[in-house]
Amino acid sequence: GGVKRISGLIYEETRGILKVFLENVIRYAVTYTELAKRKTVTAMDVVYALKGQGRTL
Repeated sequence: GGVKRISGLIYEETRGILKVFLENVIRYAVTYTELAKRKTVTAMDVVYALKGQGRTL
């Protein structure tokens, strides 16, 4: 089988990594939104933010 139990510390580490990743994506997406002179972040802003970081959907 698979892993039945994972150390509790892994959750804290994963949460920290995910937080940094999301902060970067949101920062990029908000920048695209501001450059387009809009106040609403669109899905395409997020797609472009991911693409700018070398990640695609």
